[in-house]
Amino acid sequence: MALARELDGWQGRVGMIRLGFPVKVLGAPLRSHDSRRWQNEPHLSVSLAYLRDLFAYLDRQDIRFYRLAGQLAPYVTHPDLPAFHRQIDECATELAATGDLARQSGIRLTMHPAHYVQLSSPDEAQTARARAELMVADRLFESMGLGEDSVLVVHVGGVYGNLAAGRERFVAQVDRLPRSVRRRLVLEHDDRRYAFEDALWIHRRTGVPIVLDTLHLRCLNPTGRSLRDALTTALATWPPGQRPKIHFSSPRTSLRIVHRAGVEHLQMPLPNQHSDFLDPFTCIDLLRIAHADGLRPFDIMLEAKAKDLALLRLRSQIAQFAPELEGVVG
Repeated sequence: MALARELDGWQGRVGMIRLGFPVKVLGAPLRSHDSRRWQNEPHLSVSLAYLRDLFAYLDRQDIRFYRLAGQLAPYVTHPDLPAFHRQIDECATELAATGDLARQSGIRLTMHPAHYVQLSSPDEAQTARARAELMVADRLFESMGLGEDSVLVVHVGGVYGNLAAGRERFVAQVDRLPRSVRRRLVLEHDDRRYAFEDALWIHRRTGVPIVLDTLHLRCLNPTGRSLRDALTTALATWPPGQRPKIHFSSPRTSLRIVHRAGVEHLQMPLPNQHSDFLDPFTCIDLLRIAHADGLRPFDIMLEAKAKDLALLRLRSQIAQFAPELEGVVG
């Protein structure tokens, strides 16, 4: 009873932690964006129509945190397809209406732009495209009327033979971004290249907040930083008026059978691969750390192959195994 009263007080201080998932919906026959090839003339207007149906599903499931597809406006930055470059202007009314709907439903929206956003690259053409991609994502959010909690998550990018030089180039490229993009930009550390300490090094030179990824911390943690310390440190990098987010996932442990040229092959799991569903006990431990330390409000993006189904299952498991936390995560 004492713990339940303490958690009630914690919820009152931090607000409810929103659990979210990225892009694809599995619990309903819904599309996240117009993924047709350019020959079929895909368009942002189609993606927004899909999104409005998707938001209704999120509302019914009481899911208030969602990562938009990075290709919401298909081919909008493609240098060889200028016919797609004006989609944001062409959809001004639909974008505003979609943003209104998200706000009315209390859904926080974020985006993780495509893999080719490589601000650490020594190739100016590649970094120019990365800047263009981030500016377009910012324009989408601005056109939807979304506030600063709608962040753009990036990785440092490739090492290109010299990790320290890659960090320096990333810092230099951040300085070249428009102010509106910089206030949305947040940095996720990696599982194989740039560790949490590298992200912290960059934060101290740019002010870009850090997105803690719990699985990445387990896979690449050369200093042995604890989860508690990493969580506290990451949350402290966010400005007071911006709500932090973290990523939570579990490693895949199941054996899979893949078919190549008609032959079955056994595929062993790798520790950095996401599982279909999530370990509820590890998540409960994380929530209890946040409670015990009285940490500031934050949201959790769940990265699992089962997407929304993994979120709903985790939420019911928290209610089953840690009922005192049920009110904290909805």
